[in-house]
Amino acid sequence: MSESAGYIVAVRGDIVEVEFKVEKPTRHELLTLSQDKEVKLEVYSSTVYNTVLCISLSDSAKLYRGAKVERVGKSLEVPIGEQLLGRVVNLFGDPIDNLGGLSEIKKSSIYHSSPAYSELSSTANIMETGIKVVDFFTPVKKGGKIGLFGGSGVGKTVLLSELMHNIAIFHKGLSVFAGIGERIREGHELYETLKAAKVLPNVALVFGQMNEAAAVRFRVGFTAVAIAEYFRDVLKKDVLFFIDNIYRFVQAGNELSTLLNTIPSEDGYQATLSGEVGAFQERLVSVKEGSITSIQAIYMPADDITDAGVQAIVPYFDSVVALSRTVYQEGRHPAVDILASSSSLIDPNILGFEHYEAVIESDKLLKRYTYLQRIVSIVGESELSLEDRIMYYRAKKLLNYMSQNLFVTAEQSGLVGKYVPIKKTISDVRDLLAGRLDNVTEEKFLNIGDLSELKV
Repeated sequence: MSESAGYIVAVRGDIVEVEFKVEKPTRHELLTLSQDKEVKLEVYSSTVYNTVLCISLSDSAKLYRGAKVERVGKSLEVPIGEQLLGRVVNLFGDPIDNLGGLSEIKKSSIYHSSPAYSELSSTANIMETGIKVVDFFTPVKKGGKIGLFGGSGVGKTVLLSELMHNIAIFHKGLSVFAGIGERIREGHELYETLKAAKVLPNVALVFGQMNEAAAVRFRVGFTAVAIAEYFRDVLKKDVLFFIDNIYRFVQAGNELSTLLNTIPSEDGYQATLSGEVGAFQERLVSVKEGSITSIQAIYMPADDITDAGVQAIVPYFDSVVALSRTVYQEGRHPAVDILASSSSLIDPNILGFEHYEAVIESDKLLKRYTYLQRIVSIVGESELSLEDRIMYYRAKKLLNYMSQNLFVTAEQSGLVGKYVPIKKTISDVRDLLAGRLDNVTEEKFLNIGDLSELKV
């Protein structure tokens, strides 16, 4: 055995311990088996002995104690470029869509440092999505981050897919989608939806789904980021970056830390959680010549937003959209809990005075509605004063108005999707708040586009 080679001394699931007699490889360096170059190990950490701990990026069934390991001398590199648009690839950038291989492959490491502070762009332009509740209460900042928070089955993937559909069709931008630890069925449905809508040629999809090993789910997001960075930095494009689901990245890191026998931190998560999330999120930023606008779905365990894994992600977002099981059960879709959602963009200098004033008035109305709802549940509507009754019904109309038929669910629901410009949404809400629609019953506001569709 050559001096630079090592050999495996232990295999614990996705964690492989490799001994090197002379010089240890550096963190993130790629290793491979001498007898099988398809096997890829990535150096994760070092020990006090002559060994390094690696995560296995390929099938660990091929590994055994005493197997000879060679250093590749670099980190994992994946294909980048416009040839990835319209394609579905895995962690290594290999196509998995049965459409043949990639030609003229240009490769880049999946690890890059985040841009310097002096290179960052701080403009605050709003990106219209056509989804009323998002555009009005939690607007998307071009080059910013928006998080879709919710438990299982409340519509995170549907809302993310709708945002992807609307922005790709109506804004014609380049998109990168990272499927981290979600269902294969959802990934296939998304692919077919984009294909049917004829926007697939503008989208690069990277999948590391639920059936993959924890090491693959932990690193596949970095492959997607490397592709997005190429579009931003080399092609000088504005990129849309979608993630479903960023919590699975946290979860995969937690699984690996358990196998490493590291001492857990809060809620049983790995002590390195904040650093791992930061290394990922700090690369999804905008520079002066290009931007990455990130829209991320976040699963909340047991619908608990105070979970330490969720809280590690929250600080990176400009806007937070909270999806609620209660709203979902009431039949309002998207099932957004408006009062639990927030945005740092609610500022008259960013939104304009008209939009800002309408949002503030709407928040006041919905907070009053929450209070009145408790009274109604105990003594009934008849006990409300006339003024309170008007406010109560006006708030119901506003909540119903914020429901909307979506393009991506049209095939299942049979209802045509609606795209509502943000100016129209603001105008409609102002009419509603001014009492111009007090004579219309609240049921008629459910699942309409703008008020021109209202059947009085």
